[in-house]
Amino acid sequence: MGDSSDSVSIDDDVIPLGGKECLVETSKGSISVFVCGDQEKPALVTYPDVALNYMSCFQGLLFCPDASPLLLHNFCIYHIDAPGHELGAAAISSDAPLLCVDDLADQVAEVLDFFRLKEVFCLGVTAGAYILTLFAMKYRERVLGLILVTPLCREPSWTEWLCNKVILNLLYFYGMCDMVKDSLLQRYFSKEVRSDLYGAESDIVQACRRLLDERQSSNVMHFLQAINERHDLTEDLKKLQCKSLIFVGESSPFYAEALHMSSKMDRRSSSLVEVQACGSLVTEEHPYAMLIPIEFFLMGFGYYRQPPPSSSRGSNPARPPSSHSCIAPELLSPENLGIKLKPIKTRVAIEV
Repeated sequence: MGDSSDSVSIDDDVIPLGGKECLVETSKGSISVFVCGDQEKPALVTYPDVALNYMSCFQGLLFCPDASPLLLHNFCIYHIDAPGHELGAAAISSDAPLLCVDDLADQVAEVLDFFRLKEVFCLGVTAGAYILTLFAMKYRERVLGLILVTPLCREPSWTEWLCNKVILNLLYFYGMCDMVKDSLLQRYFSKEVRSDLYGAESDIVQACRRLLDERQSSNVMHFLQAINERHDLTEDLKKLQCKSLIFVGESSPFYAEALHMSSKMDRRSSSLVEVQACGSLVTEEHPYAMLIPIEFFLMGFGYYRQPPPSSSRGSNPARPPSSHSCIAPELLSPENLGIKLKPIKTRVAIEV
């Protein structure tokens, strides 16, 4: 974890590559941000799903060997955890007001102000993708690009609303019990990963189950309650000014939601990648499937993978993003994605 969990001043030294945790005070309460990389580089903001933090939601993607020359080479990453979801978080006071999704999106803006960030790229998963999409709608001039993993944009269906209500009641009366963890793991992972032929869980699911034990039940309730009362963003999707890349696991319970969102976005500036045999948490279950689409997406902004050390001498640092560049749809065609991504389907444009 970082060197300190105390609040830090923006005048502190540039955060080293190893990263540092900052507790940022906002008008809606304090929020944990783990900063990784050189703060002189462009910013990539992440936001995880319910009951997850940046480690349990993004380490699979960011620890891929090919991710470092692509993401860490080009960006300083600002991992925003939902209130009370950071490692070692204390329980949110019962007197603390419940935050709505608009409050959470406004918190993201205040985090950017704290770090003096004018424009950012965003990477969010499911509930986190909803928060960052809402943030992009409210602060359009501050978002250059959205990478959304199994995103939500509509109000909860009756099935989701009821399921969330059951989880909220279980959390209230029994805490992070096995039934809650099982429900959350079904939200995150495909059936194939949750149970093999012999009924055993994979290592990644077992690790996530252990991490869920560290969550404060009341803190998870706050975030889940906000997401369960979210409002519909569909009508404003075409007004998004930034370019978007959507990933969705075909075994996700939110598969139809992600397809609906993609179908309502401007097809000239958005692309959809469907990952077969995968649940919602593509960043952990099939992180390698994300790398080539993300690379092509970032190429549209002038970012490139860091060359190997043998050819890096004299190379220029990452180029700044261009507001006039765009992702070429043909770059995300199955032919250009190559044989390594054979289990992936891409949809560059979806007719409404």
